[in-house]
Amino acid sequence: MSSTTPLDPPVGEGEGQLRRVLGVPSLVLFGLVYMVPLTVFTTYGIVTVESGGRVPLAYVVTLVAMIFTARSYARMAGAFPVAGSAYAYTQRTFGAPIGFLAGWSLLLDYLFLPMLNYLVIGLYLNEAVPAIPQWAIVVVTIAIVTVLNIVGIVSVARANMLIIGIQAVFIVVFIAMTIATLSGSGTVDVMAPFRGDGSAGGMGPVLAGAAILCLSFLGFDAVSTLSEEARDARRDVPKAIMLATVICGVLFIILSYASQVVFPSNAFENVDTGSVDVMTAAGGAFLSAFFTAAYVAGALGSALTSQASVARIVYAMGRDGVLPRKVFGHVSVKFGTPTWAILVISVISLLALVIDLAILASVVSFGALVAFSAVNLTVIKHYFIDVREKNVVNNLVLPLIGFALTVWLWTSLSGESLTIGLIWLAAGFVWLLVVTRGFSRPTPVLDLEELPAQKVGQ
Repeated sequence: MSSTTPLDPPVGEGEGQLRRVLGVPSLVLFGLVYMVPLTVFTTYGIVTVESGGRVPLAYVVTLVAMIFTARSYARMAGAFPVAGSAYAYTQRTFGAPIGFLAGWSLLLDYLFLPMLNYLVIGLYLNEAVPAIPQWAIVVVTIAIVTVLNIVGIVSVARANMLIIGIQAVFIVVFIAMTIATLSGSGTVDVMAPFRGDGSAGGMGPVLAGAAILCLSFLGFDAVSTLSEEARDARRDVPKAIMLATVICGVLFIILSYASQVVFPSNAFENVDTGSVDVMTAAGGAFLSAFFTAAYVAGALGSALTSQASVARIVYAMGRDGVLPRKVFGHVSVKFGTPTWAILVISVISLLALVIDLAILASVVSFGALVAFSAVNLTVIKHYFIDVREKNVVNNLVLPLIGFALTVWLWTSLSGESLTIGLIWLAAGFVWLLVVTRGFSRPTPVLDLEELPAQKVGQ
């Protein structure tokens, strides 16, 4: 059902080009800021209640699954160094219709992740300064992020340096104050974060928590969307994907462990902002205020990078003609960014004004896990079947383990999030029928060779 005939050239008269300006440090930094080391605290209260006080154990389970999947992303990024991520990989290996559905599921988490950041920024700043309405905070933040993304990817990378620095300082202060607090508190149960608080037994609640935490690892997928803006995509992007995944995974485990040791309870004043109770227990009002500042900065950085990534996902789909090309396939000549796609994402992000945090987090994880499953399968299809590299471990066993683990986590999500996700997939299938006129014509595809790029500095 896929077409092998390329459409019109992706870069035409009046269109700009993506710029190759990012090296390994910038790509890793992009992934780290996208995942936000402090994202531990986005769903901390929700997952603490869900897992029975075993957030670190849930993160260990998620990290193991994500390492296998990140490896699959790294291999496919080396094979196809183009924008589009899971959409591009699946399209090239399984054909345009399956590629579209993979990209559509990926769109779910990418569209919702900026909303998640805007929502938590509103929640925490409103709690710190109740006089400022939450809706006003959300609207102003969306406006700031949109302007920065339109100006260009270099401005985003520069902002990331400051944001990651603030988070690094906070992490050091938090760990130091936690150790100081625990040293004066008498006996500490060091195994409690893995044993739990007794409110939920068995591994089922841990898996449910681990499934939600998949949203924390979207950064390695985000790195792959910048392949057409990396200096050496085949070498740098795979390396950055693995580094970002492992670094953030270790940080997530350390931070969640310290949090549950210093505040071994799930009795939060507000589950959505339960991290504030942790900070107060560890360092009083000072640490609570510092946390709010660092966390909001991190969420702002994640909003910057997540909006940049989803704009490039829909740009890739618009460039292929699956979405309206004049809107989504446009790149600004002046800024070298997909301007109209960025603006559309900003409008959709206004849903952060009305959506619930727990539902939002679960739906983001649903989309991520579907896309992760697809990418694991593309490794098998491309390397083991198509290219016929008969390395059974690398090309079959490891990606198959990654696929099994992601499916396992996918089935552990709540029924509500599964329902929303399946409705989204059904809507994608209907749109595919419209685009192909009931499969009477091929799904539009583009030759996914690298686009011509401007030299660094232009």
